[in-house]
Amino acid sequence: MTDKTPVGEIRPSQLLWTYGPGALIDLPNLSVITLGTDRWEKERCLPIEEARLLSAVRSVLGPQVDSLRMPPLKKSENGGRRTAEDYIGVPVRPFPRWLRCVKCGLLSEYDIGLFELKEVWNRPDLARFVHKGCTGSKGDKRPTDADAVPARFLVACRNGHLDDFPWHYFVHRGISDCRGRLRFYESGASLQTENLWVKCDQCGASRNMAQAFGQSGKENLPGCRGRHAHLDTFDEGCEEEARAVLLGATNSWFPVTLSALAIPLVDDPVSQLVMDDWESFEDLESVDEVRVVVRQLKKKGMLPGIEKYSPEEIWKVIEDRRGGASDEMVTESDIKGPEWQVLTTPKPPTDYPHFMSSPVDPPKGFERYLSGVLLLERLREVNALLGFTRVEAPEESSDPDESAPMASLCRGKPQWVPANQVHGEGIFLRFDETIVEAWESKAEVQVVDRMLFDGHRGWRNARRLNPNKGYPGVRYAMLHTFAHLLIRELALECGYNAASIRERIYADVGGEEPQAGILIYTAAADSDGTLGGLVDLGRPENLGRLIEQALNRARVCSSDPLCSEHDPKNDRSLHGASCHACSFVAETSCERGNRYLDRSLLVPTLDRNDAAFFD
Repeated sequence: MTDKTPVGEIRPSQLLWTYGPGALIDLPNLSVITLGTDRWEKERCLPIEEARLLSAVRSVLGPQVDSLRMPPLKKSENGGRRTAEDYIGVPVRPFPRWLRCVKCGLLSEYDIGLFELKEVWNRPDLARFVHKGCTGSKGDKRPTDADAVPARFLVACRNGHLDDFPWHYFVHRGISDCRGRLRFYESGASLQTENLWVKCDQCGASRNMAQAFGQSGKENLPGCRGRHAHLDTFDEGCEEEARAVLLGATNSWFPVTLSALAIPLVDDPVSQLVMDDWESFEDLESVDEVRVVVRQLKKKGMLPGIEKYSPEEIWKVIEDRRGGASDEMVTESDIKGPEWQVLTTPKPPTDYPHFMSSPVDPPKGFERYLSGVLLLERLREVNALLGFTRVEAPEESSDPDESAPMASLCRGKPQWVPANQVHGEGIFLRFDETIVEAWESKAEVQVVDRMLFDGHRGWRNARRLNPNKGYPGVRYAMLHTFAHLLIRELALECGYNAASIRERIYADVGGEEPQAGILIYTAAADSDGTLGGLVDLGRPENLGRLIEQALNRARVCSSDPLCSEHDPKNDRSLHGASCHACSFVAETSCERGNRYLDRSLLVPTLDRNDAAFFD
């Protein structure tokens, strides 16, 4: 909304992945920017309980973060009258401030009075700005109201700043006293920047928009002002280069997120419930206080299932918890470590309805490579938004100094962060550690390892990052490539759309127990995540056939020999024998943005046949 005017609707999950604080929402008739979380109505945002994820968020943003919360929801429909329910939503503001009249080309800010907002309260999609009394570019037509649309150019920098395009500075080739009205017009049939011009009515100065991009842009645009449009703040002394970007460009906002699977850490259901919402119980001092808290949780619809247990049972769990029996599990900030421990347990605990699993035998013919397969009939994934970057995507690095500069979601230190939870199903495959270690020690595999590392160094050098950090290793590349091949094969048969299938790679070798496994799962905000089709394909009679088909397809790519002969060192890329035709998947499915992939680590290819894991 803008000044309590509804202007559109988006899904709650989109506020994490596409339209979060600082992102632009391109609506049919206008463009708005989502304001910081300090402007949101916190009481309308329901909390989500996930202790491990909250601990990980605190390790990044600080201990002051007290909760993970869902975006606000509009719960009722009121036809024929406007009520308070119609104003529930996320606050937004028109941005960019500059609008263009589609009839006369007038270019001006919306808030100086030349344009007027027209709204239809029960049809937010019809909200628009108009240029009242427009007479056309020649000025000889009868005055009429003409639509005004957002100017399609902005400036942004790597430090997360976003600002209006400096139209007066650009047209007048620097700082000028002229404040004449500007007009935007097209000189050709196409909408290429070479055919777009902006002109000053008063002094006649004009300029081609092509001069705002590339090397010309560096010379013709002013320095970055350090503006955070979603917070109404300016950072002093930003030294990053301000770059022209188009409205709707994908590089104008990249989310920085953390996710965790809601897995049970103990076998006792009541203990698991107390651990899931420990903050509600940690300060209680008697059974009577437990009874009151349980009553409040039931009334709010939070922590379902806790009402089944007596206050005495819950109090005993609280006392045991205070005794330190499971301290390390609740305060653990590591995300994948506890997940690996549960997924590899012979009989994983159950936490209905969030986590249900059943082990099955490895498929015939692959018993040597796989030491276990676990079918997850139910799982829950919780995602949290930490911040965002602009111009360049955030790096997958555990060292904050190695990551792209992350912009804040609010003024000051955040007290809470937006989050969402999705339910789904999945297949977990654990690889035999002995076979993986023997494969890693082969000289031919180490050659591919060095090749991928050379590409990694070149890629990070080009982005002014430490070239010796952040490399996940050849084990990760092999498991990652296998996950991609299996996702592509599963998508053909399971009934889910390919973008709703995701991966989780377990390849850490620095802990007490080396990891070698993959989790292929669905995680959708609606029913497209719990249909059962994926789990059915994880049964031995189906999984073996799918793995064999995936490996056979990977032997030859339609882009060969270019794909199989690709050397990442030559173009500073992060993949070897891999491309869109053979092993890339949707960005929403991959946890590394289609990086660190090489199918020669799995099967023989045209260029290499001695490093394959599957002989």
